[in-house]
Amino acid sequence: MEESEDELGTIYALIERFEKQRLPRLLELKKMVDKGGLLSESDIRFMYQVTLDAQRSKRLIDRHPEWHKFCAEVIHLYEEIAERALDNENKS
Repeated sequence: MEESEDELGTIYALIERFEKQRLPRLLELKKMVDKGGLLSESDIRFMYQVTLDAQRSKRLIDRHPEWHKFCAEVIHLYEEIAERALDNENKS
């Protein structure tokens, strides 16, 4: 029981960090690439770090299916940004 509570505490901390730090930046990047903008080196490093963090959290999230839909939506947002950025890069 305690392990599950610890895991949920970790998940809630990850969600809070996502909401306050990651999501605002991802939404800014989405808006920029939707307007035809290109990702900077800093933006690419940020996207890479988000990917690494997601990989490190995967086993934890796998044990808590109630968070799978949320994670899938985040992955979809990330994919949209990456695909649009690549399209923009190819057009420039």
